[in-house]
Amino acid sequence: MVSHRLSRFRPLRSASTKDAAGQASVPEPPAHMRAIVFDEPGAADVLREDTVPVPTPVLSELLVRVIAAGVNPIDAKTRSGAGVYGALSDQPHSLGFDFSGVVVSTPYESHPLPPGTEVFGMTAFPRSPGSYADYAVVPTLAVARKPATLSHVEAAAVPLAALTAWGLVVETAHAHEGQRVLIHAGGGGVGHFAVQLASYFGAQVIATGSAANLPWLRELGASVVIDYASTRFEDVVGTVDVVIDLIGNVHDDTGTRSLSVLRPGGLYILVPTGAWPGYADAAEAAGVRATSYKVVPDGSVLATLARLLDSGAIRVFVDRVYDLAEAEAAHREIERGHTRGKIVLSVSDC
Repeated sequence: MVSHRLSRFRPLRSASTKDAAGQASVPEPPAHMRAIVFDEPGAADVLREDTVPVPTPVLSELLVRVIAAGVNPIDAKTRSGAGVYGALSDQPHSLGFDFSGVVVSTPYESHPLPPGTEVFGMTAFPRSPGSYADYAVVPTLAVARKPATLSHVEAAAVPLAALTAWGLVVETAHAHEGQRVLIHAGGGGVGHFAVQLASYFGAQVIATGSAANLPWLRELGASVVIDYASTRFEDVVGTVDVVIDLIGNVHDDTGTRSLSVLRPGGLYILVPTGAWPGYADAAEAAGVRATSYKVVPDGSVLATLARLLDSGAIRVFVDRVYDLAEAEAAHREIERGHTRGKIVLSVSDC
């Protein structure tokens, strides 16, 4: 019942089963599967393993055998009754956006991701069951081929966090040379991708984090790193063009303080839902632009991220890996708030 850590950026190999003709052999799914569920919102101990029917794909959906599932803060928030809990309907409730696995069935025979293809992406949770299970149905447009150089555990750590970082850095901030970008919580799941992407596109990156993470944040591409516990970032950062705020005002008024370092007309981007309800009015009063951001599950962007990962331009860091049955422990860990990179559930041995 003890989690294990992956060594930093260590590539892991994944295997696939082939038949005599060299084609991937994909067994028929069973009628039932293991899944982590909960009946009512509460602390991490409401999570339990259950046997539930394997979901049935419809229209353009794929059925995927899940090998690993990423754990995100939104999962824990939803389990506690916040997050997307209000959109859940069927009981018991499931969880999980991120997955890496193998295609079991496709909408039609000539589909570009045939059975046996290793893929990663996001489920349509909470509109459909989540990825904390042996199988998941997923929208075709929310998946891509798994990066060849990553294990399924590493690939499962990518989708929601990296897609969010891409949306923040590339599509919203339009990161470019000469731009100064301040990223709060740079060592977290979204943060460690945002630091790398902003640096990759030429921006000067200033990242806040814990003292233990500062050398690592420099490795990821931050040119200035700030220990949030010992230094007030506004005292040392100067003026920036963009603030990517992965904290908000839930800790030490990070959001409010961030407005003071933005240039006139600069951009403040708030990510955590409910972390600062008054951010828009405060930004307008300070003479800066502001927006929130929600992840868009886009398979074409995932394919681009896969190429960046395979080339080594960006990397994923998995802090801890838990077995599926240890989902409760994984949630307790992510709620501590000091995860470096991502936490992943190992669902299958491939």
